[in-house]
Amino acid sequence: MNAEPRVLAGTHESPLSLAQHESLFGPSRGLHLEPAELKASGLTGRGGAGVPTSLKVEFLRQQKRSVGYVVVNAMEGEPAAHKDRTLLSKNPHLVLDGAMVLANMLGADDVVVCVAREHTRAVAAMKAAIAERGRRRLQEPAFELMTPPGRYVAGEESALVHWLDEGETLPQYRPHRPSLLTIGRRGVLVDNAETHANVALIARRGADWFRSVGTSRQPGTVVTTVSGHGRPVVNEVPYGTPVREVLRAAGVPFEPVAVLLGGYGGTWLAGHHLDRGCDNDSLHGVGANIGAGVIVALPPDSCGVAETARIVEFMARESARQCGPCAFGLPALAADFELLRRGRDGGSALARLEERCTTIEGRGACRHPDGVIRLVRSALRTFADDVVRHGAGQPCAHAATSTTAPIPHRSHPETLEWA
Repeated sequence: MNAEPRVLAGTHESPLSLAQHESLFGPSRGLHLEPAELKASGLTGRGGAGVPTSLKVEFLRQQKRSVGYVVVNAMEGEPAAHKDRTLLSKNPHLVLDGAMVLANMLGADDVVVCVAREHTRAVAAMKAAIAERGRRRLQEPAFELMTPPGRYVAGEESALVHWLDEGETLPQYRPHRPSLLTIGRRGVLVDNAETHANVALIARRGADWFRSVGTSRQPGTVVTTVSGHGRPVVNEVPYGTPVREVLRAAGVPFEPVAVLLGGYGGTWLAGHHLDRGCDNDSLHGVGANIGAGVIVALPPDSCGVAETARIVEFMARESARQCGPCAFGLPALAADFELLRRGRDGGSALARLEERCTTIEGRGACRHPDGVIRLVRSALRTFADDVVRHGAGQPCAHAATSTTAPIPHRSHPETLEWA
């Protein structure tokens, strides 16, 4: 962790004004980036999927349909993630700079910043930043702030675009990637807020500077959210930093038995793998990836089976329920994992879990079910000994009290357009 913060630069406690932002990062007016320089930077999306940003840009530039919108996805429906709202609450103009650069690169007239309406501090910071830029009358695209409902699936890019276009947060079936997303008849580029902030820095300082930290295949930094020991801690670290160092910097006071990487659609990583780097090459060999930088540390007095049961139940509840795997498969998985947690009908429940994973995988309208399958399989592997004991009717002492992973106690009836 020997690199200075980049997208989180500054020690401010309140959002930087435009003047403060330009004093720290440099002028916004005239900011420009060539597609070749963006490609040379190796920037990948920070929303979880890790798609090269230049690949998205090149795909849209090849389309006959014009690009009308650049969408900043700052929805952050992942309960264990706080990076985007932190970024918007500190450096909102850096995100707007990156969106402006991409809009100019694609000839888009409009930038839409999407922040979940529940994230009131980030909403206020972005609203003020957009208003301030309007007063400056820079030669920029039109900026608009939208506040969709904060359901987990609302942050999936096709669901977000569908909400902007049709008013419903429903993921769209896309058998091939990349695929063209549209609002009306015009193409849309969607990228995570952290990705946009990095674009702004590359435009100012170049690809070589950007690649000066991180790894050769995953350059730059990643903003991580570490939870499991009290209030979540957000830090920016170079890709490749050992997981153990990230935990230490976040003040985790114990040796975790495991960590959850990549959020609730991610994977459990056993404690003896904590010296692996926070980059996908380092984590690939143990079936994990860093995703959107979410890390949940599991303390010794927790139960991995119970934590997984809680997360699977949440993911089933937050699905769009528009296809069989989400409407029926995920609730069935949640019910079986709850039986396993309680040590009741564990042997049969375990057999059904393995069978359901095979049946559900790859059959959803979006990739939400696949993320849950990935989580379940990693739990069965990482906590194998505990799974056996639970299956034999001998749940561990912490099975009833383990509540490490943050699960919001909320309901969004106004967003259940499919109900």
